[in-house]
Amino acid sequence: MEGYIHSIETFGTVDGPGVRYVVFVQGCPMRCQYCHNPDTWEPKIGEVKTADEILDDYESYRPYLTGGGLTVTGGEPMWQMDFMIELFEKAKKRDIHTCIDTSGVVFNRKSQDFMDKLNKLLKYTDLIMLDIKHIRDEEHKKLTGQSNKNILDFAKYLNEIDFPVWIRHVTVPGITYIKEYLQELGEFLGELNNVKALDVLPYHTMGVPKYESLGMEYPLKDVPALEKSEAVKARDLILYYMKKKKQELAVKLVK
Repeated sequence: MEGYIHSIETFGTVDGPGVRYVVFVQGCPMRCQYCHNPDTWEPKIGEVKTADEILDDYESYRPYLTGGGLTVTGGEPMWQMDFMIELFEKAKKRDIHTCIDTSGVVFNRKSQDFMDKLNKLLKYTDLIMLDIKHIRDEEHKKLTGQSNKNILDFAKYLNEIDFPVWIRHVTVPGITYIKEYLQELGEFLGELNNVKALDVLPYHTMGVPKYESLGMEYPLKDVPALEKSEAVKARDLILYYMKKKKQELAVKLVK
């Protein structure tokens, strides 16, 4: 089985626990306005690699991957489901910690074929990093070109099966960095019992040069970068409403 690969980073420090070997796959149905890898959007292009080629290369870096493992990001990893299953099954045979960084947009509870493959993949997956771009569906469509319904349903499904999740959320001035939206996100996450970590990232403009090099117009060119301190405030607010929702649910259970 071969996968379409955009690039590989051999010393990732923000893509799961420890130091990670990070595989960026090619192909994504989302069109996030702040995406800093628009060259990963197009499917079925890029370098073609087998699972064994990737894992053999991983082994050469294993001594440096302290407390880490293998993370597959993108693009959208679950757009190449068969390849992911083979890659992670073989990774687990080599005792490698496995993580998927996904938007969850391709999740489809109504498709038995998809669900069968997903459940097989999850057997070989240690952690999901789920990127929730925007909590409101209409705003999510504006920001990414896609609905968030499958994404939120994916979060609920992972909660149902008690699968560990790290949540990622990018705070963009005037788009996601708005109190009402942060509150709603916190309340949604407060209903989940499988969230192991919350990463709230400040929007940055480091992707602008890549858009220029690709001859593309950057959609958020007039939006300023967000200070890291503001992202910390956003995270605190989300956590506050997560805790509040959990307390409300606990009271209802007692009653």
